[in-house]
Amino acid sequence: MLQMRPNCERCDTDLPADQPGAVICTFECTWCDRCNEVALKGVCPNCKGDLMPRPTRSLELLKKFPASTERIVSS
Repeated sequence: MLQMRPNCERCDTDLPADQPGAVICTFECTWCDRCNEVALKGVCPNCKGDLMPRPTRSLELLKKFPASTERIVSS
């Protein structure tokens, strides 16, 4: 199951799990759409893997399977 990390690793923007606007790689590194468009260009800077849109999780499922609260910011 996806961790659904709560923020962009580059700019620390909040990325709610029930809303679109995040991209992830296969290791679940998480970035906002804006950082992807401006700087990352579809490639994860950590693993060099492809970035794909992160699926959303419904509020109903978030109650049963909460998103991660651990914020990760790359330096």
